[in-house]
This record gives sequence, C-alpha cells and structure tokens, in this order.
Amino acid sequence: MTLDRVLERIDHDLTHSVDRLCELLRIQSISTDPAFKVHCDTAAEWLINDLKTIGFSAEKRVTPGHPMVVGHHDGPGGENDRHLLFYGHYDVQPVDPLDKWDHDPFAPFVEDTPKGKIIRARGASDDKGQLMTFIEACRAWKAINGSLPAKLTIFFEGEEESGSPSLVPFMQDNSDELTADIALICDTSMVSPGVPSIASQLRGMLKDEFTLVGPSLDLHSGHYGGPGLNPLREMSRIIASFYDEETGAVAVEGFYEGVAEVPSELLAQWETCGFDEKEYLDNAGYTMSHGEKNRTSLEQQWARPTLEINGVWGGYNGAGSKTVIPSEAHCKITCRLVGDMDPDALRDKLRAHVEAQLKPDTKVIWDNDLEGSRASVMDISRPEFAAAQKGLSDEWDREAVFVGMGGSIPIAGFFKSILGMESMLVGFANDDDKIHSPNEKYDMKSFHKGIRSWARILSELS
Repeated sequence: MTLDRVLERIDHDLTHSVDRLCELLRIQSISTDPAFKVHCDTAAEWLINDLKTIGFSAEKRVTPGHPMVVGHHDGPGGENDRHLLFYGHYDVQPVDPLDKWDHDPFAPFVEDTPKGKIIRARGASDDKGQLMTFIEACRAWKAINGSLPAKLTIFFEGEEESGSPSLVPFMQDNSDELTADIALICDTSMVSPGVPSIASQLRGMLKDEFTLVGPSLDLHSGHYGGPGLNPLREMSRIIASFYDEETGAVAVEGFYEGVAEVPSELLAQWETCGFDEKEYLDNAGYTMSHGEKNRTSLEQQWARPTLEINGVWGGYNGAGSKTVIPSEAHCKITCRLVGDMDPDALRDKLRAHVEAQLKPDTKVIWDNDLEGSRASVMDISRPEFAAAQKGLSDEWDREAVFVGMGGSIPIAGFFKSILGMESMLVGFANDDDKIHSPNEKYDMKSFHKGIRSWARILSELS
C-alpha cells in the first residue's frame, strides 16, 4: 500500500525531520517584543523556503505586524479534489524568566528523560513542533507519490502569541483564497499521554484591565496611614469580591448567563477518556482542586467559565522598603468563556461589579484595548471527523477521543465566522510540555507519531 511506504519514509527520515525542526526552533520569533521583529521575518522566510522544497507555491504576505505565510499545492485530481487548509503559527512566547531555563531556550537539543526522548526549546510544543508534524507528513507523501493526496492551502501566522492583531483583516481581505472544505489546526494537546484527541469544543476569551486611582500622589504612610485610602487594599477587597468562597463560583451578577450544564452522557464519556486528575494536579504542584465545588477538574477545564487574576501591581517594588501609600493599583483579568456567553455583555457585567464596589475617593480607569472571542463548538457529525478518528486510532493503537479544550484558539471561531468553514483540531502536545514557561519541550514520540498521524489522516481524507 502507498500509505505503508509513506509511513516507512517518515520513519527512515525522522533524524532529518528533527534537524529541520531544530533549524526553525533556533529562530527567536518572539512576536510580542518589537526587538525580535527581524527574527519573526526570518522564521516566515524559513517556512516559505521549506514549503517550496516540497513543491508548494509559497509567499510571504506583509501585514501591519508580522507577515503571514500562505502556500498552495494542487491535488492529484484537479478541481474536484477535496480542499484542505492547514493552520499553524510560527511565533513563540517570550522566554522570561530566563534564569529559570536550564539551557539556552533557542539552542534546541534532544534530551533523554525517564519518560523518553524529548526536544527541548522555546516553541518546541507551541507551535513549531506541532506545525512541522504536518509539513513533514506532506514531505513524505510527496516523496513517495510525487503528489499530495488533496488540494492543500498552508496558512501560518506570526502573531498568535501577541493577540493576532493582523489576522482578522487579513482573512477578510483574502477570504476567497483561504476558504477550503475544512481547516486543520495542530495547536492542541492530547487528553493524556498516548491518547489521541480531537478537540470538539474550545473556550472563548475575554481580556480586561483596570486601574484604581486613590490619592493624587504617593503618600507618606506615617502621615496618611490610617485615614488615607490605600488603592492596593481596595484592589484586594474588590478582587476577593469576585468569588464565592463557599462554592468556588464566580460571584459577579449574571456571570453564568449562557452557560449550559454538560449532558450526562457526555460527562460519562469524559470519565473514560484517559484523563488522570491526580497526574494533572501533580504536574502543577497541587494536592487538590481549588475551583468550583462538586465539579471535576476536567469539567471545570473544558465546560465551565472562569475569571482569573493575571497580574496585580502598584506601589514600590524595588529593593528594600519604601513607606508609601501608592496613588494607584493595577489589575489584569481574563475570563474563559463557554456555551453562548457573550464577551461584550460579560465585560459590561464585570465593569459594573467593580464600579459598584468603589468607595469615596476612588475612581476606576478601564483599559480601552478591548479583546474578546466566543467559545467554539465543532460539528463532529461531519465525515472528516470520523476519518481523522480512524487515522488516529490506527496510529496510536487505541480509539481516538473527542475532547474539550480549556484554552482559547480564536482562529477556529474566525474560520467559522469569516470564512464559513468548520475546523478540526488535532494536536499531540502533553500537559507537561511547559508551554509558555521555562524549559518547554515536545516529546519525540509526539513529533514522530504526529507526523505519522497526519499521513494517515490525509490518506483517510483523500
């Protein structure tokens, strides 16, 4: 069979595949920091050149931010071929704190660990390693067959880790070129090591930020301590008011509007999908779950909304002490959304909650850089999902499962709302990959079997 020969080629070429991935990992494509703009451009150029070696017509498309990479390859049968779009992102998170890394984050290497070989570097898992699983599958398929099994469009962006400011305008301006039968996304994880997973729902996201302003200037705490209102103390009180300590639920009025209970049959499926709650908590150094009472960690992660405090600051943060009452305190918030939650309506409720807590002599200033996206639910009744499930099950020797995802991947929603296109999310990361953290890694097994998995999925879809 042709597929068998493709899989043999993948196995034989694995060392070279790792070498190519390491070349990409050496490029410091940190999108959020302007100091790395040239590196993001270099990463885009590298991908274009690599795609061309497989036979794609690939181009760098300029945006107000970092460039997009778009590539096309015809299928074997002309216009009647199934048209697939594959999306990934070549940008990475900052590496701070650098002193927590055991090695240079942009000097990738293969490391032996008690759990097997891993590839260690920033971006190894999120998303360069995942992105390259698909490219390497295409490379092997083309080498054996002289063509690809379907019409393929490649779409890589360089701003995913910095809010994707150029993404929506670019998709709107190039909708005809980017629209395909279905979008394939490899930026997700497996529910448990060795358990192939297809994401069927994603949480949405709401971001907000506010400043509490108190006195007109920083004050001497000996002169004003006591009668003076302290914005940091007020901030602590307001943050505490977000939560019901008895139930663990969010206490903002109307927060759960649009949230539905998970059907009992789906909860039963999740209980047998291979998720290990103890291991999940252990990986983060927790001894217990600290969220909503009487709900499992998996239900909270996949099907419940959250309100998280991502940063609080104010006053003096230097060495030693400085006895001041600060004039301002600052807070960053994100909410993960599920079901039919409306990010704009929720923002109004959050702000009303904060403003209702204000005491005399305080005022709140809200950030105007608004950002929010709805949750996504995929139509897994489509035949492409059954095809992918079969390909994954054959490769991993266990049935692939449909799972929820705790994270937010707005591109899936944009494919639906802008291009009218369904998305299928298949990823091979593990929960201990330390994405966005020091010492990020990607399991060699995930990389190798990820390539083989995409080859099988392409075969099933063709």
